[in-house]
Amino acid sequence: MPLFAKKPDPKEQVREWRSKLRKEQRGLDRQIRSIQTEEGKVKKSIKDAAKKGHTDVAKILAKELIQSRKAVSKIYASKAQMNSVVMSMQQQLSMLRMSGSIQKSTEVMAAMRNLIKLPEIQATMMELSREMSKAGLMEEMMEDTFEGLEDDDLEEEADKEVDKILWEVTNGQLGVLGPVSSKAPDQPEAVPEAAMDSDEEGEDLQERLSALRS
Repeated sequence: MPLFAKKPDPKEQVREWRSKLRKEQRGLDRQIRSIQTEEGKVKKSIKDAAKKGHTDVAKILAKELIQSRKAVSKIYASKAQMNSVVMSMQQQLSMLRMSGSIQKSTEVMAAMRNLIKLPEIQATMMELSREMSKAGLMEEMMEDTFEGLEDDDLEEEADKEVDKILWEVTNGQLGVLGPVSSKAPDQPEAVPEAAMDSDEEGEDLQERLSALRS
């Protein structure tokens, strides 16, 4: 048994990190599809509750829809961060051909600091962060960085946001939009821009769900 462990090949390390990141990206894509599929079911349940006059149930479901959309937004942001790290890995491979050693990157450290905040990939990102620190790609993160994860309070959503979701999903049967909340519905001047945004968002979601079903 050798007295000293063989030092990892920097190029192989970088390729392995890049491969793990891409694998995690594919996992996040599956997570997004799963959430969007559930969104479709929740929207249907909201419509059913509206038809039966169960406003309280519809509001609870609207909060669930808000949470899922925020989750998807976070995942998309994390995918963008991953793309940044993957590109940095590609640059590292180019520099390795010339210098033969891994270069420290503040960009990678900043991205990894954000990526460990996403529960879906937290374990893998923490492991990668430690490996990258050991290899000299980034400075070692303190343990409190791993513990200081985002904890968004999603229990109490703003009434106006819930109303907007209800308006969107039920085509105006429930809920109101922004400034129209305290005025009669016969004042269309306050509605078009917000309504258009909601309609476009709903259509975009439906298109994605339709694509998945096909």
